[in-house]
Amino acid sequence: MGTQWFTGGVVATPRGRIRFDFTFNGIRYRPSINRPPSEANLRRARERLDTIKQQIRAGTFSFEEEFPDYRFLRRLGGTSTTRLCGDVFDAYLAHCAARYRRNDMAAATVRSYRKILDGIWRPRLGPLVFSQIRYSTLIAIADDYPWSKKTYNNTISVLKRAFDFGYRDRPFYDNPALNLRCIRLRKGDRPKLNPFSIQDAETLIAAIHCDWGPAQGHYDEFRFFTGLRPSEQIALILTDLDLAHGIISVNKARVFGVDRDKTKTSEDRRVQLCPRALSVLRRHLSLRAELQAAGQIDHDHVFFRETGAPFRNLQHSQ
Repeated sequence: MGTQWFTGGVVATPRGRIRFDFTFNGIRYRPSINRPPSEANLRRARERLDTIKQQIRAGTFSFEEEFPDYRFLRRLGGTSTTRLCGDVFDAYLAHCAARYRRNDMAAATVRSYRKILDGIWRPRLGPLVFSQIRYSTLIAIADDYPWSKKTYNNTISVLKRAFDFGYRDRPFYDNPALNLRCIRLRKGDRPKLNPFSIQDAETLIAAIHCDWGPAQGHYDEFRFFTGLRPSEQIALILTDLDLAHGIISVNKARVFGVDRDKTKTSEDRRVQLCPRALSVLRRHLSLRAELQAAGQIDHDHVFFRETGAPFRNLQHSQ
């Protein structure tokens, strides 16, 4: 007991391994891991042992997951909880949702992570034991899809984040997702810009006004001559306008129906309107005043649909 107290239940073995000493289901176990017993590794092992004991008390400890190479694993009695990949994905997405509630992550980011994990990785990995996943399994799934370079990088990046989250409980084990590499995007991989000519822009603007009406026409015409992101434009409110000086303040966005108090780049800016943009804005505000007088507008958003309702998202049918 004196030795265990002095070492904190962790000792270095003669063969360059670190051995743990703890009781699980009334039985004493002394599994070891292949880790050089340096002072730093021993310190981290003691911290890990504290976590193991907390998990045992909480009934969430998985011997198979923590020590998959234990030679007497088949003789274990009792039950333990083994985490599946689906469990890790659920925990990671719950963590992302908590970060969103703390205004530390955008709703669009959480939505994107969920779409990638649920649509790509969960069907192939969800039922598998998290600790038994190998790099070869991950790369085989990734290589099975005909993704573009950008889509490949986005999909790999989200998986790496989820696995990094899961392996924070397993500091002594190698995370197979760490070996996944994103593809380098070269200059030639990026789409070439092909801007509208002014003649094409005028033709398109006229068609939108004709087919969709003045509210939608003003919205798109304003975009052409300001370059605002759609998420920024639909979030504009009346107090963002300075018509006397021809300036608008861009300091928020609306993404998937969720208002954010910052832009995509998290940088507020003031945009000086060109004469055409200012003319469009004045025409649009006149239309807004007419609809407001008719009782069709009861909000302070600058742009709106033909019905007078504000844009909740960028889907025209919503």
